[in-house]
Amino acid sequence: MIKEYAVVPNKDENLWLVKLEDAAPAAQFGSRTAAVEEAEKMAKENKPSKVTVMDDNHEVIDEKLFQ
Repeated sequence: MIKEYAVVPNKDENLWLVKLEDAAPAAQFGSRTAAVEEAEKMAKENKPSKVTVMDDNHEVIDEKLFQ
């Protein structure tokens, strides 16, 4: 079963979150770049997996599969 990671903004605190399958955030970062790097690292360690990156409006701007 594929694990899904999402990088989403937390506008209230000006942070970026890495979430695993709609669970509570696994990690918080001050930049989207740092959050994406961590999400990809987690996804590579837990294949098969997918990383979805969202913008400030929660629209998907990137997706990557790790098999």
